[in-house]
Amino acid sequence: MTDPQVMIAGGGIGGLALALTLEQIGVPCVVCESVRELKPLGVGINLQPNAVRELFDLGIGAEALDRIGLAAREWALVGRNGQDIYAEPRGRAAGCNWPQYAVHRGRLQMLLYQQLRDRLGAAAVQLGTRVTGYRNNADGTVTALLSRADGSTAEQGATLLIGADGIHSTLRAQMHPDQPPIHWGGAVMWRGTAKARPIRTGASFVGLGTHRHRMVFYPISQPDPDTGLATINWIAEVTVDNSQGWQGGDWTRKVPLETFLPHFADWRYDWLDAPALLAGAEEVWEYPMIDRDPIPTWVDGRCALLGDAAHAMYPTGSNGATQAIVDARVLGACLLEHGLTPEALQAYDDRLCGPISEVVLRNRGAGPFGLLNLVDERCGGDFDDIDAVIPPDERAAFMASYKAAAGYAVDRLNAAPPTIPPGARLSL
Repeated sequence: MTDPQVMIAGGGIGGLALALTLEQIGVPCVVCESVRELKPLGVGINLQPNAVRELFDLGIGAEALDRIGLAAREWALVGRNGQDIYAEPRGRAAGCNWPQYAVHRGRLQMLLYQQLRDRLGAAAVQLGTRVTGYRNNADGTVTALLSRADGSTAEQGATLLIGADGIHSTLRAQMHPDQPPIHWGGAVMWRGTAKARPIRTGASFVGLGTHRHRMVFYPISQPDPDTGLATINWIAEVTVDNSQGWQGGDWTRKVPLETFLPHFADWRYDWLDAPALLAGAEEVWEYPMIDRDPIPTWVDGRCALLGDAAHAMYPTGSNGATQAIVDARVLGACLLEHGLTPEALQAYDDRLCGPISEVVLRNRGAGPFGLLNLVDERCGGDFDDIDAVIPPDERAAFMASYKAAAGYAVDRLNAAPPTIPPGARLSL
């Protein structure tokens, strides 16, 4: 068998977005995914307009995204007293040329997977195949070490190897063997979905509470025309003492409602019955909010990292999946400029590693939810007039700074040329 030009470790959102990008620019590739069967796992995520632009440029447009989610129209923070702290339009409602989408993570992954199979065939993704390590060779190639679900092992040569194998990345561990362990800052999240009536604009992302005790919820489907009910993705979060480290066992586990519902038992307003929303979930998953410390480089010779393998971050900015898609597109642009070379990987690293490492640290500091920290510092979270606590200009400047760092400031995004020029192909 002819060696693929690019091997991709991991068939998540970032790995599949990269494979679709490589297909678009004419670069042969194969994705190695450890699971035997891809299933639509997970709950809701947000795709910021900078990622939606890239999906549109890949030929995955609004019609496809509307089937797996909902275009968002508002982002809002509400205090524990039920009063608004900050609200702004999002996506096209904010003047952006592209929408922001709230989607089901697993359905997005399956959409990308099916698109790749349609364009390259089933052999483009090798299921039940884990990349366990790599070797940079003197002849200008890289060798991926493979472990298959049947217990066999193999080696596969390629021109480049991209590690999109998540927060527990084996390629990152080889590249940075002395990296600190996964970082947990003390926040515990419980996540689920429930059927309920959307509030505010009908497509609003709402953060409710304080910096140490809050909920986030948003619809990820259109309302049913008969019942008016939509699928609402929700996250309940409490910050606890983390001095003894994570004691919850598995990083992700299913838990009963009574594990956390008492924390939110009295969160009832005339516009929201939070306990009822939480209790409407068929199943609830518990996660510690974790990330990894930034690393000085995502590249080692002919191997590079992408997505959570490169920059696992707290979900406070709702841009983990977004950045993985942007990573894939920027890497594609660097390959167009420099060919399938280490110089292309270095250009990708130079462009993204430093700035996105700063976003990782911003998110660790609460990201856009940092406004809740300011409210707590200035008034203990109790206010009658938010303008007297944090003036409107200061709130707007805080959010503008985050959006600029994360790459979806509207004016800058609208003015930016396509990451991959239309029709661009790499001559091999």
